[in-house]
Amino acid sequence: PVSAGGDACGIVVCGLDREGMAWVLADHSVSGLRPEGWARRVAAATAEWEASLVVAEKNQGGEMIESVLRGVEASLPVRLVSATRSKAERAIPVALRFETGRARLGGDLAALEEELRGFTHAGYRGAGSPDRADAMVWAMSELIAPHPEPRVRAFPWTKALDVQRLAP
Repeated sequence: PVSAGGDACGIVVCGLDREGMAWVLADHSVSGLRPEGWARRVAAATAEWEASLVVAEKNQGGEMIESVLRGVEASLPVRLVSATRSKAERAIPVALRFETGRARLGGDLAALEEELRGFTHAGYRGAGSPDRADAMVWAMSELIAPHPEPRVRAFPWTKALDVQRLAP
């Protein structure tokens, strides 16, 4: 949120275990804080959980979101994402992961679970905005997205260099 009077700021920690199971580990969501306040909460959760990435939606606030986060902790690994589909549409791949037993909730996540119950095939039917659930969907989507292994691409001219170097 861009002001203390806005919606809650969804801050949800997710991770993958060695077997590829996606876990919702913690909910650090806050309400009634100015941007610096929720940014401190994000930085604290990132440090506590040794998170490798902060995924932040930039639709409301744009690059200001990253600036506020980096103003609190300059080294935060931040990736800004843009919502182009509805919250319910974005949640479908994550919901499928839960339905097929490849994602689980861990710990006491009652407020998040309440928001998740409000999602239906026709959209969100709960009270207010599902900020916690939306934060979980962004985090889980990042975790389950295919990430190709880094590799070095060979260019035609590099082969020629290697051949010349090996020639007697």
